[in-house]
Amino acid sequence: MRTVLITGAAGLIGSETARHFAAKGYHVVGIDNDMRSHFFGAEASTSWNRSMLQAELRDYEHHSVDIRDSEAVDRIFAEHAGAIDAVIHTAAQPSHDWASTEPLTDFSVNALATALLLDTVRRRAGDAVFIFTSTNKVYGDLPNSLPLVELEDRWEVAPDHAYYANGIDESMSIDQSKHSLFGASKVAADVLTQEYGRYFGLKTAVFRGGCLTGPSHSGAKLHGFLAYLMRCALTGEPYTVIGYKGKQVRDNIHSSDLVNAFWEVCRAPRAGQVYNMGGGRHSCCSVREAIALCEDLTGNILRCTYEDTPRSGDHTWWISDVGKFKRHYPQWDYRYTLRETLVEMRDAMDARYTLKGVDR
Repeated sequence: MRTVLITGAAGLIGSETARHFAAKGYHVVGIDNDMRSHFFGAEASTSWNRSMLQAELRDYEHHSVDIRDSEAVDRIFAEHAGAIDAVIHTAAQPSHDWASTEPLTDFSVNALATALLLDTVRRRAGDAVFIFTSTNKVYGDLPNSLPLVELEDRWEVAPDHAYYANGIDESMSIDQSKHSLFGASKVAADVLTQEYGRYFGLKTAVFRGGCLTGPSHSGAKLHGFLAYLMRCALTGEPYTVIGYKGKQVRDNIHSSDLVNAFWEVCRAPRAGQVYNMGGGRHSCCSVREAIALCEDLTGNILRCTYEDTPRSGDHTWWISDVGKFKRHYPQWDYRYTLRETLVEMRDAMDARYTLKGVDR
């Protein structure tokens, strides 16, 4: 039976991938040991999502394995020898703030585990498509050198700049900038994935994501911007705006739109490709604009505080140019607007936190 192996299967992108491929008739093998709860605490645990996958998907097989355990991962591959069509690698330590607290853990999860996984694919499933979820943080803080204009509620790149119309493309350098330790570990994994494509001929694709979001996100203070913001709007938890007057701009892509892009790559793979992938101009907002949207959709006023010092290496303005991906896969396009994404998140979280007995 056709099989897809997904790391980080209980997370936002992993679970969306599992559901998508299961609907296409795949046997889904998920690897996830809920490291997110170690990174961000019990409130960020993905165990609820793993339980949902196991209940919903008939052909879902879960392994609570650390992706750094090469022997355990190798055994899983061996059990499915000759059947694995695709490996979707979404497991990661995703926060540049958290990375500074345990740099070696961050590097081992993001970079070393990716190297181990790539080589296992090379040895055990050389014909499989390998997709790696990278990040726009591989560009470091170089986007902050762009000519930016301060508007009432957001920063914007100057209208006469090449990036104004469609955002930042893959030609931007990843060198000579401040990445954060998280960004550096993802750079290592990103380049390794490219190299296993170019050097060994594996069918690898790298997606440098903007803000990935959706109803299955276990948002936390240190990661998951929109999910955490919506959670605060629903529960009354305080929200802290960090730096840039709250005018920093992010593009936000629904997990379903991203996974549809994965699917297109699996249908027509290439070797060693890199794609910027986010909401683009289609779905972008500043923190201020996102707060206003969440308040409008919940009818609640967020309790916001402000810290003037931005996160180290954080972007003031980021919008992804997805033009290269659309040229390679012209049948792909967005399905979700920003508002539609937030409505889905609100409804899913409202039910989840009500079930947990949170006082709205």
